[in-house]
Amino acid sequence: MEPKFIPLPEFHEYPAAEMQQRAEQFYQEIRRRRTVRDFSDRPVDLGVIDECLKAAGTAPNGANLQPWQFVVVTDPAVKSEIRIAAEAEERELYQHRASQEWLDVLAPLGTDENKPFLETAPVLIGIFSKAYDLKPDGARVKNYYVSESVGIATGFLIAALHHAGLATLTHTPSPMKFLNEIMDRPSHERPFLLLVVGYPAEGAKVPVIEKKSLREMVAYL
Repeated sequence: MEPKFIPLPEFHEYPAAEMQQRAEQFYQEIRRRRTVRDFSDRPVDLGVIDECLKAAGTAPNGANLQPWQFVVVTDPAVKSEIRIAAEAEERELYQHRASQEWLDVLAPLGTDENKPFLETAPVLIGIFSKAYDLKPDGARVKNYYVSESVGIATGFLIAALHHAGLATLTHTPSPMKFLNEIMDRPSHERPFLLLVVGYPAEGAKVPVIEKKSLREMVAYL
């Protein structure tokens, strides 16, 4: 099949000073993003969620095969089922599977096996990666760079939700296979991450943490 090309659409180049200003403005906005564990039960406009998911869908990905699936959950009964299953796995983690070294790293964040936010937050988004897709006739189409692609799309989604004025929490109970059953997803879709979305609870607090400086995380050659 011969590739088809069109002129690059809607690329905007800015004067150097404006580029610097825009870069700084984005940094100042995104640095305000914090992982929240205390959520309000205030409802969220699903139109906002849809726009943010559309933004996630623009992420670069292997061969444009877009190996992701998003599942938006707002049903209280389903959220409750997810919480029960997730906490069961988290209890195993904290009480048996996690090394002391891992528990020591988690300690400053104040986390434990209790995940009330899975019921309190108005929206949960299950993010699934797909090693392959299925054609209508059942034939498999292999996807490439799946983890990288889904990770980038997830980053886009988190940034979009923050930009829209919502708080998020990335939740990764291990293993997460229970999400396939609860969210009615086929076995070839693998749970990548459960994203908790909503407004922070009144008086919500976050742990005191520091990010690496530019010099610590960047090398110039």
